[in-house]
Amino acid sequence: MGAKIYTKTGDLGKTSLIGGTKVPKSHIRIDAYGTIDELNSYIGLVGDYVDESCAKNTLKKIQDRLFTIGASLACDPDIEPKIKIPDLTEDDIFFLENEMDKMNEFLPTMRNFILPGGHFAISTIHVARCVCRRSERCCVNMVEHELFVAPLIVKYLNRLSDYLFVLSRYIGHSLNVPEVKWMPR
Repeated sequence: MGAKIYTKTGDLGKTSLIGGTKVPKSHIRIDAYGTIDELNSYIGLVGDYVDESCAKNTLKKIQDRLFTIGASLACDPDIEPKIKIPDLTEDDIFFLENEMDKMNEFLPTMRNFILPGGHFAISTIHVARCVCRRSERCCVNMVEHELFVAPLIVKYLNRLSDYLFVLSRYIGHSLNVPEVKWMPR
């Protein structure tokens, strides 16, 4: 029999950061890495809807990076230097930029805002993009409250939301789903 998943240690509304520091489950650090976890789940859902192998591979890499971000956010920054966790690098950001550049070669120039939708894959990518933006806002909120967040995390999340937008257009293009332009009344 495997280990039990429940520990009962959080029954009173507290949880432990990596390193052992106890904080309330309502702490903005918990909200930040919980939102990253939600984003990671949506990225998995996007991968289930997308048939293109290159995009699927990229999404798996993104999920790995999101686990890295989650681990960084879940660490007590006073203890983190003593703990070996993976790092995010500028190469991770360049990777997303290169993937966007490759997809953009196939896309028409965008001249209007685009309404999300048209296919389950496209809609799900847009939901993931919105959760990514919320993740970014959570991290910026931490910074504004003088809680440490590696600057590369905010930069990566900003670039990731751009990637997801381009991916939504690219998948729509590959599925021959017309973009619906927002035409303000």
